[in-house]
Amino acid sequence: MTTSTVGPAAASAPAARQASGIRQAWGRLRHQPVTLAAIITVAIIVLIAAFAPLIAPYAPGETDFTAVLAGPSAEHPLGTDDFGHDILSQLIYAARTALVVGVGSVFVAMLIGVPMGLILGYKGGWYDRIGSRVMDIADAMPGIMIGFVVIAILGRGTLILIFAIGLIFSMNFARMVRAITLTERKKLYVESAHVSGLRNRQIVFGQVLPNLVGPLAVQGAVFLGNAIKVEAALSFLGLGLPDDQPSWGGMLRVAAEHQVDHPWMALPPGIAIVVTVLALNLLGDGINDALSGARTTRKQRKKARALAPSLADVEKARQSAEARETATDAAQAATASVIPATASALITTPLHPETVLAVRDMRIVADRPDGEVVPLVTDLSLTVGRGEIMGLLGESGSGKSMLAKSILGLLPAGVRVESGSVELAGEELVGRTERQLRSIRGKKLGVVFQNPQANLSPVHTVGRQLVDPLRVHHGMSKKAARDQAADLLDMVGVKDAANRLDQYPHQFSGGMAQRVAIAIALAGDPDVLILDEATSALDVTTQSQVLDLVLDLRDKLGMAVINITHDLGVAAEACDRVAIMYHGELLEVNDVFSLFHEPHHPYTKALLASHPTADHKVDRLPTIADFVTADGEWIAR
Repeated sequence: MTTSTVGPAAASAPAARQASGIRQAWGRLRHQPVTLAAIITVAIIVLIAAFAPLIAPYAPGETDFTAVLAGPSAEHPLGTDDFGHDILSQLIYAARTALVVGVGSVFVAMLIGVPMGLILGYKGGWYDRIGSRVMDIADAMPGIMIGFVVIAILGRGTLILIFAIGLIFSMNFARMVRAITLTERKKLYVESAHVSGLRNRQIVFGQVLPNLVGPLAVQGAVFLGNAIKVEAALSFLGLGLPDDQPSWGGMLRVAAEHQVDHPWMALPPGIAIVVTVLALNLLGDGINDALSGARTTRKQRKKARALAPSLADVEKARQSAEARETATDAAQAATASVIPATASALITTPLHPETVLAVRDMRIVADRPDGEVVPLVTDLSLTVGRGEIMGLLGESGSGKSMLAKSILGLLPAGVRVESGSVELAGEELVGRTERQLRSIRGKKLGVVFQNPQANLSPVHTVGRQLVDPLRVHHGMSKKAARDQAADLLDMVGVKDAANRLDQYPHQFSGGMAQRVAIAIALAGDPDVLILDEATSALDVTTQSQVLDLVLDLRDKLGMAVINITHDLGVAAEACDRVAIMYHGELLEVNDVFSLFHEPHHPYTKALLASHPTADHKVDRLPTIADFVTADGEWIAR
């Protein structure tokens, strides 16, 4: 079997396209002068706060009663307050206070809001409804009032102030994390973690949370500035830090008492607050732009304009579309005259001597909000033998993937199995709880999805994604699981497997990434491997290599394979038997040779006739304009 390798250049090419990569993000940041200025400003403030005892000319509590409310001088460059404290020293030490309170508050807000948002977004249902109402109530309350209540009950102090401000912003983090998690939980890497048998806790905090690092960094930078403002406001009102602890808000409170006779006292803390908050907000915006790639350079915009189609190109495309529509009408008329009105009965080859998966009388329905029940899969029965590759063919919406999800127990919300059974090696799967199915997914049932890059978590190394299911299903130590992960990669044809365990998915080509996904699916030594359009996103050469790999693994491991595909060539090359689905019904099951050479159902004949060949040149392939039932009856729509 021929395998492809990925050298340094090939590995770096996908990485250059990874919008959220650290190197690419830094590359964008370097072209954002405002963001760079913000980074420098924040770095200077952090250094001033960290080395305050070395920089400040006086200790924060040191007084000079000979220079009370004195103006700027050589001894006191920014003057003194009403107790003789040096304003410059107070300003420097207050920077440390502002950063400690701000960072601590953001940490507390994340500690409360992030787990809450993750659980609400991931679990959904009543958890989400009740949690969302709690967040709505919290958002309706003025944040500063929450701070007043906490301080009034617990008293003044640094830790109490950090908790109060963190509580104010926690619901903002919860709402943001919930919104992102609602999107993330639908992605393939989460579904892959499900079918690998990982627990919900491992998926939520081990898979989803690391993918939120970018948004959390942006939100954290913005709320750090807001926390500094809230701390200053509370200290200005005398409800924040104790009077003996320097803070910019406390300095403003003293300045307000002497604004008539000593107005300069308000300038240093006021400027410090404005500069710090503005720098943090600009930093947050810059990180967001860098991670999302939202900003484009002048060179990129010029290139985009050069690639824009001209009006002549648009008119030419419109005329071509009209010609294709005319050809389509003629093709549909020709198809209607060729396909007969009835067909012979369903043809099924004898059952495999050792059936590992049996689907009997499966009926899957969707419950609509108005109470109507919509059938998606109707009275479907299918068996797959050990060591057999069963192809599942049909157009989009025919129910192929829905059947696979029912076998896995991963039907989407509002869709359910109304009747029927699924037996895996004699065990009934329908009706099992999520906890019971977790021990079956990944261990007895493995799945490989369509897009190899989306199938893998972008923020975890390949080794981590292989080690987790090995430890879950086999109870291995971390070292033993890593050794086994290298063996799995080597088995699926990844060269230099031990060293590539520490690489990320974007460092693999599409074919190699799909091999990694297959290795993860094999980690639990499954009885049945489901390939859900596993080769459709690959080029022809890589597709052939992956199919050869599946055939080799079938022969080596003796597992059954369900290959869901639209590609007739894939079915012909890699399948032993093929099942044809249409509109949720199983129309025909036959061995691959008989099905391609002597199809019985009219839909199968039309499906094979629509496959392009070198000697059949048409502008548009023929389509079926009517609805066909399982017994071959054609019904006009």
